[in-house]
Amino acid sequence: MLRTGAQYRDSIRDGRRVWINGERVSDVTAHPAFRPLVDIRARIYDMQHDPATRDVMVTRDARGRDVATGLALPYAKADWHAKRRAVDTMMDEFGGVVSRLGDETIGEMWSLHDGAKVLTSIDTHFAGNIQPHIDRILDQDLFHVSANTDPKGDRSKRPQEQDPDMLLHVVRETDAGIIVRGAKYETAAAYANQAFVKPTIANWGDAKLSEYAVGFISNFSAPNMKFICRGGFAGKGSPEDYPLSNRFDEIDTLVIYDDVLVPWENVLFNRHTAAAAFIRSTLHRYAAFPFLQRILRFADLLIGTALLNVRQTGLDKQPAVQEKLVQLARYREGIEAHLIASVEAAQESPGGLCMPNQSLLYTGRLLGCGEMHNAVHIARELCGGQICVTPGAADFANPETADWLNKFYSVNENWQAEDRRKLLAYARDLMNSDYAGHRLTFHLFAQSPPYAQAGAVYRNFDWDRSAGIVARAAGLSEATGERKEVAA
Repeated sequence: MLRTGAQYRDSIRDGRRVWINGERVSDVTAHPAFRPLVDIRARIYDMQHDPATRDVMVTRDARGRDVATGLALPYAKADWHAKRRAVDTMMDEFGGVVSRLGDETIGEMWSLHDGAKVLTSIDTHFAGNIQPHIDRILDQDLFHVSANTDPKGDRSKRPQEQDPDMLLHVVRETDAGIIVRGAKYETAAAYANQAFVKPTIANWGDAKLSEYAVGFISNFSAPNMKFICRGGFAGKGSPEDYPLSNRFDEIDTLVIYDDVLVPWENVLFNRHTAAAAFIRSTLHRYAAFPFLQRILRFADLLIGTALLNVRQTGLDKQPAVQEKLVQLARYREGIEAHLIASVEAAQESPGGLCMPNQSLLYTGRLLGCGEMHNAVHIARELCGGQICVTPGAADFANPETADWLNKFYSVNENWQAEDRRKLLAYARDLMNSDYAGHRLTFHLFAQSPPYAQAGAVYRNFDWDRSAGIVARAAGLSEATGERKEVAA
């Protein structure tokens, strides 16, 4: 079933208990903090039925069924090209970057698909639950997200040495399933259908069996769940002054599990630290690709904003300005190169899927996340100080002040005051606003903290190849153990 936007909206009117800014939300589809993103997600569902976009948004899967392109398992390089087109089509439609739409979190389920044999070797009870859930997401076109990080508490202590609820854990087992308690942070949880919940990066204890090493599919309409959201940016300023904050603020949520029942058919592993460690190590082998693609689009926004600002003031011909623009282009093209290469050098996964080259994908992610703050700083320099001093749209419209602002903000016949105001407002919201600061931090930590991103690169790079090249070139003896053959 390919959902419509109306069906999606109905699916999240399920009585869930949501709070934001101290207010209980009766309908997340209508609340001003959530409505912009609910509308975007609904529009994506409708694009699957729109003749102008259906061919990009919908594909025929291996079972011969029409499914959302973003949700379909990738078996060939062409599937990744199709996924890129679908994401670009969505971003073009909305004019901004939206990270949590489901196509980037479904990749975690493909990692489970690959790991079914490993999970079976650890515990035979639950691996059979993986494929039915993948099929269910495809068949019902669910808005599926992720739930990774916990409040954690005092990280110098094991969870058993402090309030045990600081990490989500199993409190007991029943005939119907497991009862879990704790909390998880997740962007978009308040308006999604479900999540794959798995352990955070943490010390679960020394025991082979740990109540904190649990993974399951969480139905967000389940009883005893509570959603406490951070304050939103939409509505804090006018849409004319904050065009991004009012349209693209994805609300992050603390999801409370207050002794929530997880049916056995939703459990993917239970009380096994080996399973938890395996899942953490393979979690982003697919999900990093659409995440990095969104960073590429953000780089385009930075370049376009900076370029238009220097063009309208006539600075684009100066070598010093061009040099900074080239730095932005290098950042952008570095990300693009990693995306292209990761598909062209794709690997077959343990589950028979087409998996982006892991070393190239994780190195690209580290570049995109690790250098983003520098790219923002360069773009901010190119835009200049007016992004932080320009009056608001109401002053440009006020008859008492409009003439003065038209005088001082008009540059030439091509760049009149209103266009300059719009560009400066966009630049401010992209780089200087509360929303901008939130997005910068989000991209740094959304998939994993920087040290974990570096760890993924370390684990997937072929170090022996480089060492072998030097060992042979330097004439080192076989005794070093470094004289390895290099594949062509």
